[in-house]
Amino acid sequence: HQRREMASTTKILTAITVIENCKNLDKVISVPKEAVGIEGSSIYLARDEKISVRDLLYGLMLRSGNDAAVALAIHTAGSIQEFCKLMNQTAKKIGANNSNFANPHGLHHPDHYTTAYDLALISAYAMKNPVFREIVGTKVHQATWEGRDYPRVMYNKNKILSLYEGGNGIKTGYTKNAGRCLVSSAKRDKMEVVCVVLNCGPMFEECMRIMDLAFERYPMRTLVSPEMSMGKLPALRSKQSEIDIVADREFCYPLSEQEYNSITYDVNIKTVLYAPMKKGEPIGKVSGYLGEQKLFEVKAVLKEDLEVLPFKERLEYILRTESGADE
Repeated sequence: HQRREMASTTKILTAITVIENCKNLDKVISVPKEAVGIEGSSIYLARDEKISVRDLLYGLMLRSGNDAAVALAIHTAGSIQEFCKLMNQTAKKIGANNSNFANPHGLHHPDHYTTAYDLALISAYAMKNPVFREIVGTKVHQATWEGRDYPRVMYNKNKILSLYEGGNGIKTGYTKNAGRCLVSSAKRDKMEVVCVVLNCGPMFEECMRIMDLAFERYPMRTLVSPEMSMGKLPALRSKQSEIDIVADREFCYPLSEQEYNSITYDVNIKTVLYAPMKKGEPIGKVSGYLGEQKLFEVKAVLKEDLEVLPFKERLEYILRTESGADE
């Protein structure tokens, strides 16, 4: 939660702000003069050059183009100042309350800062967007380059995509003030993790070490699912004497061994079932808690059809019940 400069990892928020506020990412725009000759990383935009918003986003995230950041900001909001307002609104919406963004590229500014926690929140949020995911997971992108007979080829600076099993994002960064910064992400099976290191020399190695710990200590565990029985209930007037109860949907959560063993359940379902009933028919709710934290609430449903007894057997059942034979 310590406030730090974050260099070009700023562009994670820049990209998701652009994606959420531009209706047409394939629109071709003219590069404004303000975006030309920005210090630091560049994709070498020329004034009035024609390029699509989407290609600028690739230039922003793969090559960390500071010129692309300015071009996108001005196109999206009309000015750097107005775009920063959008960035800060987006950050607050996500829950990054200990951050302030004063530019779209991450070059040094006294009022430009975040925390590792806030940046992780922003990054996890951005990774839910399919356009953002596709861009940051791309190793090489070719964009048109107006006035030249060859494409603008962009190679991703993020080595996590090649070095780490399941690596799928997100963004590197460096300035003298911020040091080496990296937001990394990886997905294995049903679990995806995001890792942030700020002012960290061995940033790739440290991110890989932390992600290894996350996958090792907090495996994704299936707590309920339509295939996992939550127990059996007695069934009356049915061919089956009892039937399996399952959840209407799957819920998975990363938990340590100790946390997994301490999960508690709140069950509110019928105690006796009467045939006929259909597979998937809801009979109540089940909630799961980790301490005071509610993790999920699902509908409890029948795993299979509850078939009624044939007429003759049902009549015998009724007669037995009325005569007290079943008491």
